[in-house]
Amino acid sequence: MRLTVGDHSAGHLRRILRHYLDAWSLPDLAPAAELALTELLANVVRHVPDRLCALWFRRHGEGVRVEVTDGSPELPQVRAAGPLDEGGRGLRLVEAVTDRWGVEPCGFGEQAYWGLGEEGKPGKTVWFECVREGGAGTVSGTGTLRVVDAWQ
Repeated sequence: MRLTVGDHSAGHLRRILRHYLDAWSLPDLAPAAELALTELLANVVRHVPDRLCALWFRRHGEGVRVEVTDGSPELPQVRAAGPLDEGGRGLRLVEAVTDRWGVEPCGFGEQAYWGLGEEGKPGKTVWFECVREGGAGTVSGTGTLRVVDAWQ
């Protein structure tokens, strides 16, 4: 289900993520995963006009994959922030605290399913993976959880 995120949404969604990491016996991944989730949600708030997104948490083995899908066709870019810049460090933080991250354009079917973006303009999914030290390398497969709109 889709979410409309705002300036204070990240705190609620971090708590939900922590709950699932605890339930999946992966609490040691929470600091990195929560920070990366916060940065991806901040990008939705800042750069997606309607602030709509879909959020997925996937658990597999000793890791978690978090996906944030939105309807904006603009792909995020890692950029060098100057020492006095107030922004521009989010993706560098995601890169620093996660094991892998990336961006994938959405297929129109997926985007239509979530009701995101404008018809004829593909959106994107920004994702990251955190894996417990000594765990398997890539997160995929079973244990998928769809986070639904917690405010309805």
